[in-house]
Amino acid sequence: MKLALGCDHGGYALMQEIKAYLDTKENIEYKDFGTYSEASCDYPVFAEAAANAVVSGECDLGILICGTGIGISISANKVKGIRAALCSDCFSAEMTRRHNDANMLCMGARVLGPGLALKIVDTFLAAGFDGGRHANRIALISEIESKQV
Repeated sequence: MKLALGCDHGGYALMQEIKAYLDTKENIEYKDFGTYSEASCDYPVFAEAAANAVVSGECDLGILICGTGIGISISANKVKGIRAALCSDCFSAEMTRRHNDANMLCMGARVLGPGLALKIVDTFLAAGFDGGRHANRIALISEIESKQV
């Protein structure tokens, strides 16, 4: 599995924790789309780059972090084909994969501590899409997206 990672200055420290954690996992690679410091920057730039890597198939899933997770998730969801979910608990992380086939996990570094964030990452990566009745709903979401200019 290959992950697309992205964050802004508010999420930089937590992203370093996540990268260190991912480095201990077998069969998980990642590509870091930045930012690369705590210098003030604009989260849409990094959200778009990571989201494009997921949509293109370069990466399988993505993880994005900003201060609250809100701005970076809104930005990622502007990329056609992205279903980015802002999660602050393990149940939501599991269910967004199982029911929404979310392809990007977003978190807020000012909302979560690193311990919980790592559990959310594990939960998101371990869960798979249930398909069935949920596949029809994903198709309906894609249909809405295709109507946009």
